[in-house]
Amino acid sequence: MQRIYLDNNATTKVAPEVLKAMLPCYEETFGNASSVHWYGQEAKALIDGARQQVAALVGAEPNEIVFTSGGTESDNLAIRGLVDATASSKHVITSQIEHHAVLHTCQVLQKEGVRVTFVPVDRQGLIDPADVEKALTPETVLISIMHSNNEIGTIQAIREIGKIAQERDIYFHTDAVQAAGKVSIDVTELAVDLLSVAGHKFHAPKGIGALYIRKGTRIRPLVYGGSHERNRRAGTENVPHIVGLAQAAGLAMTTMEETATRVRDLRDYFEATVLKSIPGAQVNGSQNLRIPNTSNIRFDQVESEGMVINLDLSGVACSTGSACTSGAIEPSHVLTALGLSADEAFSSVRFSLSRYTTREEIDQVLKILPGIVQRLRQSVPKRERLSVAVS
Repeated sequence: MQRIYLDNNATTKVAPEVLKAMLPCYEETFGNASSVHWYGQEAKALIDGARQQVAALVGAEPNEIVFTSGGTESDNLAIRGLVDATASSKHVITSQIEHHAVLHTCQVLQKEGVRVTFVPVDRQGLIDPADVEKALTPETVLISIMHSNNEIGTIQAIREIGKIAQERDIYFHTDAVQAAGKVSIDVTELAVDLLSVAGHKFHAPKGIGALYIRKGTRIRPLVYGGSHERNRRAGTENVPHIVGLAQAAGLAMTTMEETATRVRDLRDYFEATVLKSIPGAQVNGSQNLRIPNTSNIRFDQVESEGMVINLDLSGVACSTGSACTSGAIEPSHVLTALGLSADEAFSSVRFSLSRYTTREEIDQVLKILPGIVQRLRQSVPKRERLSVAVS
């Protein structure tokens, strides 16, 4: 059976170039980067070079990059670290469709007395910057709005929100986990003070990420125990994964425009064919303002878990949404924030492509998909099947 992977927003395969760059760190340059001897200084030189490469990916200075274990830690360090470093009354603004690494952190802060405003999105999944501005108070210390959504791919007006924050002298964080390595990012242009990156979303290994912290930004560490990462994140640096993250960043920068165009064309071809061949199929979220690899499609009168299982049995990997909430019985908070009903949210499937996705693979999925939808709809009462057929 041919296996086809279309769940790249959950994680991506490690690029061969990345693996090749990492291997010497296990066999040759294996020293502790904090050691003063030759082995340690060799490892430190690799980290210094990697920091420059990751900084270049987002338009930052090397000393503004802190290496973390991934997107979740980066989000927590940005939000919790910033709020904990603030002595005054505290108010945080975020959105209803953030990743749970942001939402759950904000919910914990609420329990500790921090006031949090969750701004809404429209039917396209877009935040109105004016709603962010209206939510500001004299106590607002942080705005955290994701760059690109992990379920529907929607790209927010980060530059406009950043300008609002900058004019009011308020810290601004963006979760760019799904954007980094896929679209061009410049922290100065976006006017952000903190930006989260996760390596496994763009062909680096799992367990490595970064947080951009603008010079002068107050931050309190989450982890104590050493002076690593300029006293912002204690713990022995994961040299192989840091090198892998840097290699993935370099690969992304070299091929970003070409890869984005090819992947976007594949995704658009996939969606157009699905919408033409399957009645009752609709794309969720904005079809224009989104990252190039993401497609979230609703199949009326089809239960998404059944779709994912049947596709997997046919060799196709996709998902119902965020991998961090797989197995949850609640409908997607992202899709319901768009105004979808619980039934509509439970009928939605996410297909996410990568640089390695081929036209042949997409064609194979397009052959399999209509039959699966038809079979699943046969279990729906006749009256409901007729409503789909004429819609």
